[in-house]
Amino acid sequence: MKLLRYGPKGQEKPGCLDGQGRVRDLSGHVDDIAGAALLPDAIAGLKALDITSLPIVDGAPQKDLRLGPCVGQIGKFICIGLNYADHAAESGLDVPPEPVIFNKWTSAIVGPDDDVVIPRGSKKTDWEVELGIIIGKGSAYIDEADAMDHVAGFCVINDVSEREFQIERAGSWDKGKGCDTFGPTGPWLVTPDEVGDFNALGLWLEVDGTRHQNGSTATMVYKVPYLISYCSQFMSLQPGDIISTGTPPGVGMGLKPPTYLSGGETLRLGIDKLGVQTQNVRTAV
Repeated sequence: MKLLRYGPKGQEKPGCLDGQGRVRDLSGHVDDIAGAALLPDAIAGLKALDITSLPIVDGAPQKDLRLGPCVGQIGKFICIGLNYADHAAESGLDVPPEPVIFNKWTSAIVGPDDDVVIPRGSKKTDWEVELGIIIGKGSAYIDEADAMDHVAGFCVINDVSEREFQIERAGSWDKGKGCDTFGPTGPWLVTPDEVGDFNALGLWLEVDGTRHQNGSTATMVYKVPYLISYCSQFMSLQPGDIISTGTPPGVGMGLKPPTYLSGGETLRLGIDKLGVQTQNVRTAV
């Protein structure tokens, strides 16, 4: 099932995508794609609905119908750094002996096709296509063998990053990761049964039509179940939390010479079975 949120910013309504690519309204069944609606029993209830009986929403999704972030009321936006060996190499860093955890602030979260805004003072705004894990059933100290029982679905994430803020301005990575608009999320939450083998998903990103990232989740160092278990050792995971699992090579920082966003570009990125995002890049006013 593909769950989504549609409508103006801050007024998104719950919906799903039908087999013809149309949005169907779920407002009569859930208040939002958030919180308790992501628990296993709730997801099962949504899957049991006759989608063809749900109201059709006017407009084509991602064309004349805006989609918001595919999850609402996100409590934690957890990110994993250097989780592809080839990306670590292009960054001039070793693969870490344990997953690197950092955070994006929830104020960074925007819809999949909303503008990316380069912050004031930025010199090195960069792109990163990533597989996002959306937590359904929450818990702490999750066993790796049980980790997938805690997944509501997967989605596309653009982990937009300001490298100078992240690396050169002292302190943690977080200050270069959580700027406003630095977390496009969606277009939809895809339930694991529709995703299939999440260890073999192609993911890619283009800037103005030039493909820079072209990788596969098969080359992730730390896999999805392990990451869920690992993160849960340090914090309880709750419904709607997102874990963004790292990026393959081809980021601007790794190009020769390094290339960063300056405004006016169009980003297009996607993951097999999870959809595509498109963002216009502009500078902060």
